[in-house]
Amino acid sequence: MTPRSLEQLYTALEERHLEKMTFQEVRRALQALSSLYVQRRGRLQRGHGLDTAGKRAAFALFYGTLHFIQVREVVRELGLDQLPISTIFDLGCGTGTSGAAWARECTSAVSLKGFDQNAWAIAEARWVYQGLGLKGEAVQGDLLRAKWGQPGTGVLLAFSANELEPGPRQRLLTRLIRAAGNGATLLIIEPISRKVTPWLEEWSEKLSPSGAQLRDWRFSVELPDRFALLDKAAGLDHRSEITCRTLCCRPD
Repeated sequence: MTPRSLEQLYTALEERHLEKMTFQEVRRALQALSSLYVQRRGRLQRGHGLDTAGKRAAFALFYGTLHFIQVREVVRELGLDQLPISTIFDLGCGTGTSGAAWARECTSAVSLKGFDQNAWAIAEARWVYQGLGLKGEAVQGDLLRAKWGQPGTGVLLAFSANELEPGPRQRLLTRLIRAAGNGATLLIIEPISRKVTPWLEEWSEKLSPSGAQLRDWRFSVELPDRFALLDKAAGLDHRSEITCRTLCCRPD
């Protein structure tokens, strides 16, 4: 694939994931996946979010696309596209679309490095990076053990910190504080619901010496037609607005 627009990216994703699955099968899987995110979040930590082919296809088509849109809009609004960042580390990269969205907006050359523990997600991230013509790699591994956060780099946590247990999440915060102090740019993006991220206020306070900004976002954007169809069919319907919450630290 060589997509130049979000519409083309979504078309390429459909060609990849609807080859062996019908639209209705993906729609049902998306409803089941959405139920996990909203009502049974504990099952996500046990790997139930990507445990079937249907959920994997639904995640790639729906949440991968949604995360691309959210990160793209936030990066533009915060001016992160203008920073001279050499590498973006995408922690818990999933299918790679979040890191790809930031990298695509950058005005200077940037490389991507994604980390995720799920082998399927890593394969998808590599496909996305290659298809979008982005320089980078995706590696299967523990984001707490990986090397990241060097000066002049970006660190992205897009909808991944909320799936960690409290202990690992606290250890992650310690490393983020160190990375921000070293001059890395941090972008943490999560659902807007306070129920999902009650810890984000603490993170904001602990990162305040590095200029942390905690913000809520509501965007009205044009969605790819086929994405909007799946969105509506599953009863989710983001046509009116797309929301998220971010915590950002950037060097002075």
